[in-house]
Amino acid sequence: MTDGPALALQAAVIAALRADSGVAALVGARVYDEPPQDVAFPYIRYGTDNLAPLRLSGECVDEDVAFSVEVHSRPVAGRVEVKRIAHAVRAALDDQGLILPGFRLDWLHYTTQAISRASDGASYIATIAFEAALSAA
Repeated sequence: MTDGPALALQAAVIAALRADSGVAALVGARVYDEPPQDVAFPYIRYGTDNLAPLRLSGECVDEDVAFSVEVHSRPVAGRVEVKRIAHAVRAALDDQGLILPGFRLDWLHYTTQAISRASDGASYIATIAFEAALSAA
């Protein structure tokens, strides 16, 4: 029994980001579902995900998953660090084939990115959005 497409995709995304040399050069292994309380900056967090069925003749044939990855940075020189890490995340995931136990990834595409100052006034957050289609293996 599988855990479902959203959890399979989340695990695959986190594993892919941790394994990517460009991402690792910027954040090390600090890629999380939920970061620890005393997390060191910069770090990456799996963000939101939204599932929708893709139907053909009334039958669900695929799952469409819109999800985000957040980059958290507390730099001394503006938004440069958060933008570099966001670019590495995008390069690591856009149009890449990920292995998902129990599912086949039909495609994964980058859709948009937004950078904002965090409510603490000292950090920046980049939210990188993706969309993926998954079907049962």
